[in-house]
Amino acid sequence: MVVNWNRRELLRACLASLARQTGVEFETIVVDNGSTDGSAEMVEGEFGWRVIRNTENRGFCAANNQGIAAARGEFVALLNNDAEAEPGWLSALHRACSGRPDVGMAASKVLVWEDPGRIDKAGHLIFPDGQNRGRGSGALDRGQYDHEEEALWPDGCAAMYRKEMLERIGGFDEDFFAYGDDAELGLRARIAGWKCIYTPQAVVRHHRGSTLGKDSVRRLELIERNRLLLAIKLFPWSLLWLNPFYYAARVAAGLAAARRGEGDTAHFPGLRGKCAMAGALVRGDLEALRLAPRMLRKRAEIRRIRRLTPGEVRRLILAHRLSLREVA
Repeated sequence: MVVNWNRRELLRACLASLARQTGVEFETIVVDNGSTDGSAEMVEGEFGWRVIRNTENRGFCAANNQGIAAARGEFVALLNNDAEAEPGWLSALHRACSGRPDVGMAASKVLVWEDPGRIDKAGHLIFPDGQNRGRGSGALDRGQYDHEEEALWPDGCAAMYRKEMLERIGGFDEDFFAYGDDAELGLRARIAGWKCIYTPQAVVRHHRGSTLGKDSVRRLELIERNRLLLAIKLFPWSLLWLNPFYYAARVAAGLAAARRGEGDTAHFPGLRGKCAMAGALVRGDLEALRLAPRMLRKRAEIRRIRRLTPGEVRRLILAHRLSLREVA
């Protein structure tokens, strides 16, 4: 399943990579979020695959939920429109999940499209304030992620989910719209007792930050808002009370990285850029506080699916935590 919004040429390459998949039967569903660049017409005319057309941009979460509801298979695989899969990608994910009824998710080895010798993500890690990112992000691929193992959760860029799991715990939280949504779904699934397997044979190349752009303040707003919403909704209280302190430590590490010209701050050069970045973070936090009552209501509903105790969730998060250097 592929969600698209005005990325016709990237989508064409993405779908061409799906057309080359071998070793497993599958259907392809494209959910188009009101594109005006002829994306939907291209899919139907060149590939003849099913397109669900929205009249507006409903966001990554709502569009994925539409595709999940329409999917007929035992498993649902997601591939970003800015990613291209190697021919054995789908079959590798399917092998990782098959015969393991407790495995609800499978993570891919995602490489940087422009530099395929570099890791984009190999599963996910999280910082205790809710900020999360790909494991190994930016590292040279020296084979350090070439063995199958349990991961925290998969990146929604290239993932497989068991349909039974999604039916039991629900799909993507549409309040997230985009960014951090895969983390919320993944942690919710772990709380419900499902496991995630990372398989290095499922290889994808990904154009990083092509949806809104790495220098987009809206992207920063959503990332900041959603990391706080995730924590409010799913973190044990023992971690949630400490969130401001972890957040302060992360901001301090980010400022230190900025002085070295490293990290996300490099995409916002100069004083004006830093002010725009700070404004985006503040707006994201304010928006999260506005949505906090809704998240607290959803937090109460988690009891219905919970299998891990709060202490077990805390240990899970800390066992897969990002270091301050990595998160900065």
